[in-house]
Amino acid sequence: MYYVGIDIGSTAAKTIVIKNNEIIKEKLQPTGWNSRKTAEEIKSWLIAEGIPEKESIYIATGYGRVSVPYSHKVITEITCHGKGVTYLHGQDVTIIDIGGQDTKIIALENGIVTNFIMNDKCSAGTGRFLEIMCNTLNVSMEELFKLAEAGSNVTISSMCTVFAESEVISLIGQGSDRKDISYGIVDSVIQKVAQLSSKINSQAFFLTGGLYQFPYLAKALAKTLEKEVMTHPQAQFAGAIGAALLAENLDRR
Repeated sequence: MYYVGIDIGSTAAKTIVIKNNEIIKEKLQPTGWNSRKTAEEIKSWLIAEGIPEKESIYIATGYGRVSVPYSHKVITEITCHGKGVTYLHGQDVTIIDIGGQDTKIIALENGIVTNFIMNDKCSAGTGRFLEIMCNTLNVSMEELFKLAEAGSNVTISSMCTVFAESEVISLIGQGSDRKDISYGIVDSVIQKVAQLSSKINSQAFFLTGGLYQFPYLAKALAKTLEKEVMTHPQAQFAGAIGAALLAENLDRR
């Protein structure tokens, strides 16, 4: 049997296929404007890759999990991330997942989720906040983090994304260095994530989601938290990996 985990987030859709306890396929693609259309594209890709539908069990997770009509079950991203990080890391940690629309802090004990906190009332402290600020500064996400690493001494104090963008526009108008503004933007996210993380007592953290690919983020988070912040080359697939593993568990029942 093939066990397929599909994690449709607000920005990116991740698919993992497990067979005989090994990851044999993975796919990353933009979610686009229509999660159902994305789900159908994933199904077409699976068929093209030789994954037979009748020999597969599908579990969907993430923001768009209800838009996968062929899934055998939908499971929350909290559970899937916990399972996926346990697979990738092998030890209990507290997960930091900075998503497109929300940020999740997930505590694990013996591989089981024991607590979680979500910042879902405002996009401040999320990937969406960073995307808006990139547009304001006219830089890519990669450029933003490179500039931030070289900057310093700017604080974005607003707790609301709209007001924070106004702060950034004011700083641009005042002629502040783009490196320093970028530092302030990234630091704003770090401070919000650190505030959430402080509510869960942990000695080590694990960064998942697409922002794992920017080493400065993990480095700055570790400095602020005064704790180790680890990640993994497949950290963005943690939710999909967890969903595929849970599909395998479903088959054993």
